[in-house]
Amino acid sequence: MRTRVINSIGDLPPAQWNALSLAECPFVRHEFLLAMETTGCVGGGTGWDPHHLVLEDDSGRLLAATPLYLKHHSWGEFVFDFSWERAYNQAGLEYYPKLVSAVPFTPAPGPRLLVAKDAAVPADELRRQLAAALVEHAGSLGLSSAHVLFPDDSDRQALDSKHFLWRKDCQFHWHNRSYQDFAAFVADFRADKRKKLLRERRRVQEAGIHFQTLAGETIEPDLWEVIFALSASTFAMRGNEHYLNPAFLQQLATTLPGSVMVKLALLQGQPVATAIFFRSRHTLYGRYWGALADFHSLHFETCYHQGIEYCIEHNLARFEPGTQGEHKVARGFLPSVTRSAHWIADPRFRAAIARSLDAEQLAVDQYMLEVTHHSPFRREASGSEERTCTVAGTGLT
Repeated sequence: MRTRVINSIGDLPPAQWNALSLAECPFVRHEFLLAMETTGCVGGGTGWDPHHLVLEDDSGRLLAATPLYLKHHSWGEFVFDFSWERAYNQAGLEYYPKLVSAVPFTPAPGPRLLVAKDAAVPADELRRQLAAALVEHAGSLGLSSAHVLFPDDSDRQALDSKHFLWRKDCQFHWHNRSYQDFAAFVADFRADKRKKLLRERRRVQEAGIHFQTLAGETIEPDLWEVIFALSASTFAMRGNEHYLNPAFLQQLATTLPGSVMVKLALLQGQPVATAIFFRSRHTLYGRYWGALADFHSLHFETCYHQGIEYCIEHNLARFEPGTQGEHKVARGFLPSVTRSAHWIADPRFRAAIARSLDAEQLAVDQYMLEVTHHSPFRREASGSEERTCTVAGTGLT
């Protein structure tokens, strides 16, 4: 077995990469990662240098791989380590570059240690060897660290065995309890919470705004420019540039049809707001939104209520609307644990970071417990595992 670094996902045939165990996650598919590269979202001075790590057998067959980047900053990761960088700098050490196994600009849990489904070597062993190769490669380059962001449960055992530190955080996810329609969903709410949510929806309707649902592959280039400009306005308000570009969205929608969905809000026939979603067979992912003006409740309607309706209509099991935002709880989204794994080369910094992560985990557990108490659902509603939000690995509920 040999290890190799691929500086462009395009150097591997799509069929080989997509034959790995992707768990139906669109973000680790060859088409998604290639669109990131070919449209300039990564590489070429962006601070995200493609550095994909692969394991092959002696015949050159792909056995395992991880989407990997040599990072020169920490933007676009959604697992914030800026304080670690400052500590390194204060000690006269360089934190960057570092290795990051992740999907750029996409804080969605999914597989990171991808393995062949029918290899002679068991999948768990391939994951362990890939994790070991990642650590060895970071060490050979003299890097400060290697990070695996938002891995799924299938990766955890392999990463545990290679001296990674675990970091815990939470997002807010919606779960479909086989709802027949939106009315059935809000019927599980307490009366005061249901009234407030329905009032939000009425305010958007009374403003004369209605919505179109657009499959990405049907959107013409000119309309993509309009949609992208709306979403870019959200970044501009914070003094930042959009992570993506219209070319990426167009290419992905074309090469991976069914993976991109757009909600377009119209007022008197003109676009005034949008939300850009990605989807898999079972999950909807909310990513980007923007509006021309500050319409009352339009953000909640465009990003959350419209997405929930879409999930119910298309029988999707889960809706992950992105990071942060306890305001999502009142709209039926409940805390869900996310994790990241971090290998730190310097033993002194490793020990200090480990202590800080222990304290941080306690704070995350307490935060999740507190926000769960604000759930809008009636106590007698069914589905206790989602409604009470069991915090995995802690015994908390």
